[in-house]
Amino acid sequence: MESEQAILALAALAQSTRLEVFRLLVKHEPEGLAAGDIAKALAVPQNTMSSHLSILSRAGLVSAQRFSRSIVYRADLTRFQAVMLFMLRDCCDGRPEICAPLIQDLTPCCPPKPKRKAHA
Repeated sequence: MESEQAILALAALAQSTRLEVFRLLVKHEPEGLAAGDIAKALAVPQNTMSSHLSILSRAGLVSAQRFSRSIVYRADLTRFQAVMLFMLRDCCDGRPEICAPLIQDLTPCCPPKPKRKAHA
């Protein structure tokens, strides 16, 4: 990831409504939410929400798909992961003790359930 892309994504999230939109969309993965539902959930006028969603979309943090008259937005978790990895990539500077507490905090609270083995 280039610095400019990271700056665009971080700038998009550096506003309270857009940060709340992104967090809401993450909670609704993978189905996403319609733009009107996002506006209602956050009590933001639809025209204002449209602007916020546009900024998040230009930053690559959300994607949109039209279904009939409604546009459903989804968080782009791959892009978000790339931004976070860009920020953390050089944090240790060869000294893992610096990043160990951060990595421990990032350990998922809800690890995936192990897949069941198929019985023959």
